[in-house]
Amino acid sequence: MRRFVPAAREPQMFAEMNTTPLIDVMLVLLVMVIITIPIMNHEVPVELPQPAPGPIELRVTHRLEIAANGAVSLDGRPVADAALPARLAAIRDDPNAELTVRTDEAARYDRFAQTMAAIRRAGITRLGFVGHRAMLD
Repeated sequence: MRRFVPAAREPQMFAEMNTTPLIDVMLVLLVMVIITIPIMNHEVPVELPQPAPGPIELRVTHRLEIAANGAVSLDGRPVADAALPARLAAIRDDPNAELTVRTDEAARYDRFAQTMAAIRRAGITRLGFVGHRAMLD
């Protein structure tokens, strides 16, 4: 008896396009857009100083320093946490005064955040930060 063996089929061209890889790419792009949208909408409002008309007045700069152990000093004199708001209010009320903040590299961030909150509650708007210089060898 002879068995019937079907003839090998010739490869034929597909008339349809496989859309599965395209859908996968579109889903990846959609996820990427969803992830990046919150980053693009994140902003911090900052009031930039405007130039004042007329002559420039000399400013009195007060230095607030936070030491590595968390001690706060204003113009080189130690200040207790209870006395800090009154001292900051005096600076706020002086139209020619400005405040600069310098924090030791080893100071804890929560101490810096507490001090900045006190400055904000006092209403200080003329504020600057003193950075650390990198040591070049």
